[in-house]
Amino acid sequence: MAELTTIARPYAQAVFRLAREQQNLDAWSDMLGLMAVVASDPDMQRLLDNPRLTEDQLAGFFLEICGERLNAEGRNLVRVLAENRRLAALPEMFRLYQEHKSAAEGAIKAELITAYPATEAHKATVLEALKQRFGREVELECRTDQNLVGGAIIRAGDTVIDGSVRGKLARLATALSH
Repeated sequence: MAELTTIARPYAQAVFRLAREQQNLDAWSDMLGLMAVVASDPDMQRLLDNPRLTEDQLAGFFLEICGERLNAEGRNLVRVLAENRRLAALPEMFRLYQEHKSAAEGAIKAELITAYPATEAHKATVLEALKQRFGREVELECRTDQNLVGGAIIRAGDTVIDGSVRGKLARLATALSH
C-alpha cells in the first residue's frame, strides 16, 4: 500500500493543482472517481496486469469504458498513466485527490464506527462536536463493526477517539497487567 501511495501521490498532486487552477475541483473529482471504479474492476485489473497488452491497447480499453465522461485532459491522464503502467494506481490517486480537495474546501473527513447503526440524532451530535473541535466543516462517514460490543470509535485525520467497550476493556486489561 505504501508503494502504491508513493506512486499515486505526485499524480494526485498534479491533478489537484490543475483542477484548482481551472476552478474545476468537482469535475475532476467525478472523473477520477469514475477512473478509480474502472481500475478497481477485477476484469480490468487482469487486463492491467497482462504484459502482452501494449500501453496503447490498455489506454484504448480504459477510454472505451469511460466513454465521453472524461474531458480531453482526463483522457490524456489515462494515456499518460497507461504509458507508464500506472493505471492500477487510480483508486489511490482518487483517495489522495479527495484529501487535497477536502482540505482546500476547509473540510475534514471523519469516520464514525459504531457497534450498531448510529441514529440521525447521534450522527448530528458527533458532527457538531467534531466541527467545534476542529473549527472546520466535517464530512462524516458512518459504518458499523459488531466487534466493538458497544460505544464508538471516531477517526478524523490523525485523531482517534476510542470510546468503544472493546477499547475500554483493552485499556483496563493493560492497566491490570502492569
